[in-house]
Amino acid sequence: MDSLIRGPFTIPSCLQCRTVGLSAITNVSDFVGHHVPVQVSNRRSWTSLKAFNFEKLEGYPMNHYVRSIGLKSASYQKHGMKYVVNATSGHPVESEPEAYNSKDIWESIKTALNVFYRFSRPHTVIGTAMSIISVSLLAVKSWSDFSSLFFIGLLEAVVAALFMNVYIVGLNQLFDIAIDKVNKPYLPLASGEYSVKMGATIVLSFAIMSFWLGYVVGSWPLFWALFISFLLGTAYSINDIPDIDGDRIFGIQSFSVRLGQKRVFWICIYLLEMAYVVAVFVGAASSFLWSKLLTVLGHVILASILWSRAKSLDLSSKAAITSFYMFIWKLFYVEYLLIPLVR
Repeated sequence: MDSLIRGPFTIPSCLQCRTVGLSAITNVSDFVGHHVPVQVSNRRSWTSLKAFNFEKLEGYPMNHYVRSIGLKSASYQKHGMKYVVNATSGHPVESEPEAYNSKDIWESIKTALNVFYRFSRPHTVIGTAMSIISVSLLAVKSWSDFSSLFFIGLLEAVVAALFMNVYIVGLNQLFDIAIDKVNKPYLPLASGEYSVKMGATIVLSFAIMSFWLGYVVGSWPLFWALFISFLLGTAYSINDIPDIDGDRIFGIQSFSVRLGQKRVFWICIYLLEMAYVVAVFVGAASSFLWSKLLTVLGHVILASILWSRAKSLDLSSKAAITSFYMFIWKLFYVEYLLIPLVR
C-alpha cells in the first residue's frame, strides 16, 4: 500500500545542483529558500535528488519563488522516506491562498452580520423605528411641517432609539442565557456564537452610543425618553408564553407557569381586544370624517383578524405559538400606521 503525506519543506541557499535529473530546474537561485509542497511515500526509493545534500536542509529561511519547466516533481529519500517536491510553473506559491482568503473573509463578514442580525431581534428594531416615526407624525399639522429640520430630527431620534433597543434586547439575552438555551437556542448567546464578554461589550457600546447621540442632538425630551427606556429596559425581563418550558425547568414562576398556558393566552387576547374597542371609540370621536372612517374601520378589521387567528391557534404546538407571537408584532406595526391618522 502506497502511503502519501504532503507538507512543506525549505530549500536552503547552500543547495547545489550537481546530478542528472535536475535539468528542468533552470534557475537554482529562484528555487532556493522557499516552502514547497512535499509528498512522502513509504514504498518507492530515492533516486534523482540524492546529490543535493539534503542533510543540511534544516533552519534555512524561505525567500524566493519556485520555478519549474516541464518537471512536476523531484524526490528525496531519507531514513526510508521518499519526499516528492511539487512545483507550480511560473507562479508564486503564496498567490493561491490570497484568492481563497478573500473569499473566506467575505463569508466571515456575512456570517458576522447574520449573527448580529439575530442578536438585535429585528422584529423589535422594526417596531421601535415605526413607533418613533408614528409618534413624530402626530405633530404634523400641514404639509409645510415636512421640512428638512423635521426629517433630520426624526432620523436622530430613530437612530438613538435603535441603539437603545439593541441595548435592551441584548441585556435581556445576557441575563437569560441558560433559559434561552431551552426556549430560544437560535440566539447567538444561547448558541455560543457570541461569548458573554462579546455580548456585554455590544450591549454597553450601544447604550453609550445612544446616550451620546441624545446628548449631541441637544434635545432634552429625546435624552429623557432614552433614559426612561434605559431604566425600563434594564428592569425588563421576558416570561411570555413561548418561554414556558424554560421557565418551568428553571423554576421561574411566570404567569404561564402559575396560571396555565391556555388561561394566560386568552387573558392576553381579551386585553388586546379591549384595547381595540377603546381605539374604535377614540376614532369615532374624531371631528374629521376621514379620520373617523379610517381609524374605526381599521381597528375593527384588526380586532376581527386577531380573534380569528386566536380561535384557530394550536396551543400544544410551540412553532404555532411562536408564529402567533410574530403575528402580534405585525398587528403592532399596523397600529403604528393608524396612530398618525387619529385627529
